[in-house]
Amino acid sequence: MAQTATPKTKTVAYDVAEQLRTPEEMAAYLDAWLTDAPDDAAGIARALGDIARAKGMTQVARDSGLSRESLYKALSENGNPSLATVLKVAKALGVRLHAQVA
Repeated sequence: MAQTATPKTKTVAYDVAEQLRTPEEMAAYLDAWLTDAPDDAAGIARALGDIARAKGMTQVARDSGLSRESLYKALSENGNPSLATVLKVAKALGVRLHAQVA
C-alpha cells in the first residue's frame, strides 16, 4: 500500500498593520485599545506603532518631527514613549486621544 504525502501547511505571521487601510479603521483600532485596555500603556503604544507602520513610518516620522529609528524603538513591544512622543505621533497619524468619565 502506498502512503500519500500529507501536504504541509505554510503559516505566515499576521500583521495588523496590513489590515489598517483607512483613517477610520486606524482610529477605530486605536479606540478599541483605549477602551478595552486603558491601563495597558505598552499595548496602546504598540497600537500607535501598528498604525504608524500602516500609514508609513517614514511619513509619520517626517510629520511628527521624530526619527524613524526613535519611533520604531518607542512604539515597539518594549518601548516606553513619553507623553510628548505619543501626542506627536497621534497628531502625525491624524487621530485624537479622548478623555471621558470612567
